[in-house]
Amino acid sequence: MRLSSVRALGTRLAFAYFMMLPAAGCRSSLGAQAMPTASSIDSLARTLMQRERVQGLALAVIDAGAVTHVAAFGRRSEAGAPLTTGTVMYGASLTKAAVAYLVMQLVDEGRLTLDAPVRTLLPKLLPEYPDYADLATDTRWGDITPRMILNHTTGFANFRWLEPDKRLRLHHAPGTRYGYSGEGFYILQLILEEGLGLDLTAAMQHRVFERFGMTHTSMQWRPDFQENLADGFRADGSIEPHDERSRASAAGSMDTSIEDQATLWAGIVRGDGLSAASRAELVRPQFPITSRHQFPTLDTTAGSEHAAAALSAGVGVVTFTSASGPAWFKGGHNDSTGNMVICLERQRRCVVLLANDVRAERIYPALVRGILGEISMPWSWEYDWLAR
Repeated sequence: MRLSSVRALGTRLAFAYFMMLPAAGCRSSLGAQAMPTASSIDSLARTLMQRERVQGLALAVIDAGAVTHVAAFGRRSEAGAPLTTGTVMYGASLTKAAVAYLVMQLVDEGRLTLDAPVRTLLPKLLPEYPDYADLATDTRWGDITPRMILNHTTGFANFRWLEPDKRLRLHHAPGTRYGYSGEGFYILQLILEEGLGLDLTAAMQHRVFERFGMTHTSMQWRPDFQENLADGFRADGSIEPHDERSRASAAGSMDTSIEDQATLWAGIVRGDGLSAASRAELVRPQFPITSRHQFPTLDTTAGSEHAAAALSAGVGVVTFTSASGPAWFKGGHNDSTGNMVICLERQRRCVVLLANDVRAERIYPALVRGILGEISMPWSWEYDWLAR
């Protein structure tokens, strides 16, 4: 479906549901647009899911930094077991934003500097590690910093296995252009583990997940997840069994539930556990993004479609200028997963979406518009198929 059609449907549905609001509808302390009722949100979600045959979707709404609604719809397995708000789902690249929150805690403690070059952050040269021997003849690797990794400006492809020869290489000088890269987060994990002596799984558990009471979240597989676990549904409706990840990956190994993600993002919006300066740094526009789409990551084609949104890289998130002021978002995707978090900074208002069916991404523009109103979210940059 083209973006114009998605927008039109979203506008009609949003208008219908906002008209159902009681006169004393909830309004934030900043005088922002009234939020729809929980029942209206749920009804909209079910309507859109039916349209695109989405098998499973969970959502949470945050307003003024507090969780106001959490819900789950559909099924979590081929057998029809229901998806619940406690179902363990794949977090995908939402993991990167959670890891960024850990990094900013370390910055607050003076244990890590965002602009320190990687050549100074490891006990030995990066190419001396077996996974990075491909970089031995390109000294530019030493200029990479944690900020560049978190801004996605390292110069790497998303993953080396997407290269024709499966080898790691720099496509441009670090810090010169945006290009989404999981490879960068592998280096960040190396810095945390080899340079600082942290265990990523333990550090995330103690510093992030336990802080926010996230009892169904982990960077590695836990056997207790099995009792309420979501398998995935691909675009053709076929099943993708949940992957039991035995090793933590900063790029995307987090298993989680919508209940846990709701508390995580509410805490991030409030800035719990961070200094005011580090919380501001998370969502400060730091590197302009001029590409027409996020993927393919090495495509340098520029476009003017999103100029008004002022897309920029923050620390682990993408920032933009919405109709309601500063905003930011983070997605997570694979062949059977579609996750998205969108937050309005001034209102401390967010929509958190986890889906174990990649087709859910087709309904996100209309669903978010029905909850937050028209916020000028650059959907066709995030999802290039919307512009086809």
